Amino acid sequence: MREGQPLSSNQLADARAAGVREPERVRVLPVEEIPAPAHPILKAASERIEFLPTAPSGLTLHYGIFLRSDRREDRHLVVHELVHISQYERLGGIVPFLRDYLTECATFGYREAPLEQEAEEVAAQICGA
Repeated sequence: MREGQPLSSNQLADARAAGVREPERVRVLPVEEIPAPAHPILKAASERIEFLPTAPSGLTLHYGIFLRSDRREDRHLVVHELVHISQYERLGGIVPFLRDYLTECATFGYREAPLEQEAEEVAAQICGA
């Protein structure tokens, strides 16, 4: 959060459209690659359910978005991650979101998880794709 960049005015508008209640809190950090979970329990869970797809392009942790540097201008990806921030807010923070998200990934698979499907659908609506 300390190193991330605030949203641009266009991204703030997208965040509001995606349902983010506090878009001014969002920070985006471009990185060469998305970091894998370091905590042993999260790391084991992530590997077991294949939580992160191969070479993910983005990852959201509450109000922080990691974006792979080569994708930081990808509006659809940014909006997708903003929808996840809206979900964090709606569900009550990191613990409730991760509990539901990881359960869905384990039950339905990453791409078919309802929270992931919602992020894709809302991003497509906002971006007109």
